Amino acid sequence: MAESIKLVFSNYPYVVLASAIFVGLLIPLLIISEYIFLEPFLIGYIAEGRELGFVLIIVVSALSGLVVSMNVFRIRLMRMSKKKMGGSVFGSVIGSVAGACGCGPIGFAMISTFGSIGGVAFSFLTTYEIPLRLAAIGFLVFVYYTTTKSLKIECQLNK
Repeated sequence: MAESIKLVFSNYPYVVLASAIFVGLLIPLLIISEYIFLEPFLIGYIAEGRELGFVLIIVVSALSGLVVSMNVFRIRLMRMSKKKMGGSVFGSVIGSVAGACGCGPIGFAMISTFGSIGGVAFSFLTTYEIPLRLAAIGFLVFVYYTTTKSLKIECQLNK
């Protein structure tokens, strides 16, 4: 698995892409989950008992950056059929979106927009925030595994 990471991230553009995805997911998720506050001034705060949620957001963001960069590398390198390459990209997108649950203030807009269905959805996302993020991490790890396996086979890397 280390060979696949070395292969992908030996190219500077993929390091930049992974970093941009990591930061692009991390900052909005921390703001939405109320770990970073923008008003009245910029401040970060982790309430007691919410440390696990904070760590899970970091892990989801890091895995998303890793997986998406590796899949972009794979797509550009292999030029394979859309069906075969679409599954792994689709998987990384689903895993990233699943990690964005626990929407805090956005849930109130959802409640007012969708009525009782929005309230049930918001309640579900808030109640099961940690398990959903753990499931997203598991899904991203699975996508990472399948991507590295595919790169080993298609690029003939040494085991």
